[in-house]
Amino acid sequence: MLKTSTYMVKHDEVPRSWHLVNAEGQVLGRLSTKVAGLLRGKHKAVYTPHVDCGDGVVVINAEKIKVTGTKLDTKIYQSYSGFPGGLKREPLRRLLDRRPTEAVHRAVVGMLPKNPLGRRAAKRLRVYAGPSHPHDAQMPVEKSR
Repeated sequence: MLKTSTYMVKHDEVPRSWHLVNAEGQVLGRLSTKVAGLLRGKHKAVYTPHVDCGDGVVVINAEKIKVTGTKLDTKIYQSYSGFPGGLKREPLRRLLDRRPTEAVHRAVVGMLPKNPLGRRAAKRLRVYAGPSHPHDAQMPVEKSR
């Protein structure tokens, strides 16, 4: 009888790289799933679910994302301070006007696992409103749509 084994990559053996994603004209949800997959490392052949295999991602032009339907007015972001009367609600339209990077960041982080692996992956996400970024030293590879 043949014994087969599945290769499980170790944390020290993970090859890391950086990706540059241009958000101009892309739909928020579809962009977020691609970025979350890159952060988790699901695009790699050595992907192991319990090991942090992901790469770093730089998202540019976050202010030029699109949303479909009536989400600009109906999608509400909430935060609660913990005090009575401390609930803050803000529609997506106002959030994009105030902080366009926050909408992309929240969408991507919401698609990551809620455990230490997800928190570590979220630290490798960088989102910028305009076309410039300070991560030239990481030599990010441009990801096509």
